Amino acid sequence: MKHGAPAEAAFDASDFSVAVVAASWHTEVMDGLLAGAQRALDAHGVTDAEIVRVPGTFELPVVADALAEDYDAVVALGVVIRGGTPHFEYVCSAATDGLTRVALDHGIPVGFGVLTCDTDEQALDRAGLEGSSEDKGWEATAAALATARTLAGLA
Repeated sequence: MKHGAPAEAAFDASDFSVAVVAASWHTEVMDGLLAGAQRALDAHGVTDAEIVRVPGTFELPVVADALAEDYDAVVALGVVIRGGTPHFEYVCSAATDGLTRVALDHGIPVGFGVLTCDTDEQALDRAGLEGSSEDKGWEATAAALATARTLAGLA
């Protein structure tokens, strides 16, 4: 756990319907993020989450928007590695803005598991792999579930 991260224990979220939408670029990183998301789902008692793959991070918002119609929470997983062109800024901005819009338009949590890194090494260190210092797939999923619990308490 990184400095400042909340120390929240897993809770029973088995009543929540959850969808995970994950990009396909950077296979090793994405496999780690998906495994972390699955560990979080398991720890919270969610047994039937829908897993949907998309080509890249840019495509996450449109699919998250479609999934938001039928689920209590959506988790979006992707990775964008900075290169030598403005592509990084465009994709990161579009994904962030789009996923925020999905959450606000549908009133459901969208777990933000999009890594925006300068190097492959930074992404691998956050992917929840053996030797990684962080597990952003777990964190994004746990945050979505905790927010879904909060919203359910407000209803």
